[in-house]
Amino acid sequence: MQFTDIPKNRPVLIAGPTASGKSALALEIAERDGGVIINADASQVYRCWRILTARPSEEEEERAPHMLYGHVQCTDSYSAGHWLREVLPLLAGPRRPIIVGGTGLYFSALTQGIADIPPTPAGIRAQADAMSHDALISAVDERTLAGLDTRNRARVQRAYEVQATTGRALADWKADTPPPALPLKDVVPLVFDAPRDWLNQRIARRFDQMLDNGALDEVRAMLDRYDPSLPACRAIGVPELVAHLQGELSLEDARERATIATRQFAKRQRTWFRARMQGWTPVHPDI
Repeated sequence: MQFTDIPKNRPVLIAGPTASGKSALALEIAERDGGVIINADASQVYRCWRILTARPSEEEEERAPHMLYGHVQCTDSYSAGHWLREVLPLLAGPRRPIIVGGTGLYFSALTQGIADIPPTPAGIRAQADAMSHDALISAVDERTLAGLDTRNRARVQRAYEVQATTGRALADWKADTPPPALPLKDVVPLVFDAPRDWLNQRIARRFDQMLDNGALDEVRAMLDRYDPSLPACRAIGVPELVAHLQGELSLEDARERATIATRQFAKRQRTWFRARMQGWTPVHPDI
């Protein structure tokens, strides 16, 4: 895959579903034309998971500068607002940013703007963690719900927490969104459009490689700190391998469940990108 005509003086955004080859393209561009690779993946920010989240390897990090990878403690929460505040200073740095990841909300925050919502107090977060998914949905206003994937508990809980913290609906906060930090017209926006069957095969192979490379040991090292309410512990593969280590699943069953969960996640990502990333240049991987 070659992109020799990418302007060297413009930021590059590379989005796409998991396992589609985004990081390899980012590294290719950085090595050829220079730049700093900046993470835009919500799971890869956590220090505790390198193998399970397919973070760049140490060897890859030596080939080009990487930022915002593995810099957040596993016990900390992290949102699109956190990410945007951290990425803004990097946009003004001396090296051209190459922003790569699969978290669509990070890219929309960057290119469309994001409301400056106050942080959620610990008490409200704990209350929300203890509520059922249905209870959260029933507590969120209808206008906000209309713009959410209500199957995604994290999104619904976020809407509830904003409403409980501020007394304002999340939809109202979004209506007051400031101008974007990096408008789409000022960047090279690329989004991977990977065929489903090809991607599913890569997902299965990659999880097997994760197991071969020590994913089980990575989870075992965190077992005494595992808390399913923590965002870091919801990373795909973590609950499944924890269940295996606790004697609830065979390794083969854990592998199968993690692979299925990854395929389902990739499907949601593809749907999100196709619906919301109009104007991005599609990237069709070499098959």
